[in-house]
Amino acid sequence: MTETTTTTPAQRGPSDHAIRTQIVEAATKHFSLYGYEKTTVSDLAKAIGFSKAYIYKFYDSKQAIGEVICANCLTAIVKAVDEAVAGVPSAADRLRRMFRALVEESVRLFFQDRKLYAIAAAAAAERWPPVKAYEVHVRQLVLQIVREGRESGEFERKTPLDEATSAIYLTMRPFFDPLLLQHNLDLAEEAPALLSSLILRSLAP
Repeated sequence: MTETTTTTPAQRGPSDHAIRTQIVEAATKHFSLYGYEKTTVSDLAKAIGFSKAYIYKFYDSKQAIGEVICANCLTAIVKAVDEAVAGVPSAADRLRRMFRALVEESVRLFFQDRKLYAIAAAAAAERWPPVKAYEVHVRQLVLQIVREGRESGEFERKTPLDEATSAIYLTMRPFFDPLLLQHNLDLAEEAPALLSSLILRSLAP
């Protein structure tokens, strides 16, 4: 299947992974407790025992730290989705499993830590690089499943591949996009099965 494409933001300063990890862990804790908007770099510096200037040697802004946390969350979702479809021979079954895993992992993040989910929502609204990479990965996975379904004879071949891929992606998006999912939580349990069936009927040869 496609490789995970969620990217970690470019880093600056000394390549001390332990300190970078310490900063991100402290930020994750503070964002969970107080929210992304209410946490400042000064708060993080105080929690870790560093100066604000020292943190800026590693990350040039609070958003840069937030991007790392966002990338970590989205990478976990991508990993779960890739594992859900790995080794499944039928393209139709892979599409069903992909959709369900996307929704389940996105909802899990939403309920597990609402304040961390708020980072993902802010990232989606502001189009941070990890979100763009995440969307590209999902699109690539959909395209690959549709292409392989056509090659195996499971899916029709008349609709342009890009058009079919975009239509499927847009159908799924309200249930994994952070900005949209919060408005569709009451439908998240039933949507994957119902919409997967609808999509697969449209793909039938």
